Amino acid sequence: MKIALAVALLALASPVSAAKLSDLSWMSGSWVGDSKGMHAEEHWTSPEGGIMLCMHRDVIEGRRTAFEFLRVVERGDSLVFIAMPKARNETPFPLKSLAGKKVVFENLEHDYPQRVIYWQEKPGTLSARTEGMLNGKLESEEFTWTRGALGK
Repeated sequence: MKIALAVALLALASPVSAAKLSDLSWMSGSWVGDSKGMHAEEHWTSPEGGIMLCMHRDVIEGRRTAFEFLRVVERGDSLVFIAMPKARNETPFPLKSLAGKKVVFENLEHDYPQRVIYWQEKPGTLSARTEGMLNGKLESEEFTWTRGALGK
């Protein structure tokens, strides 16, 4: 009985091992938002073929200030978020947790950020947060977008 209970608790405590890309279908679509004079957009493909692709772009006063390519891929029985800021060097963030419409990816070896978090509080919105230690201090950036169209 104790062994069965321990196995059941372990299974509940680690939903990461059973994660499927389709669990992130709520992230699919075009998302746009404006904050502090910056227009930001993310465009996520549907979860098909073992991959979701994304393009992120920030624009201030009509000029691109940042862009990156992102993807989430299935690796074994889990997921990995891969960031490529400015289309350079891949940085993998393995799945740490997935519960409903909130997903956390983490790479403690990366300089900054160490965590990438996406969630959806209500239909028609998508939020993201990057966070981690930088110069001995916890830093973060948070974004919220609404469903939009490609290219505004």
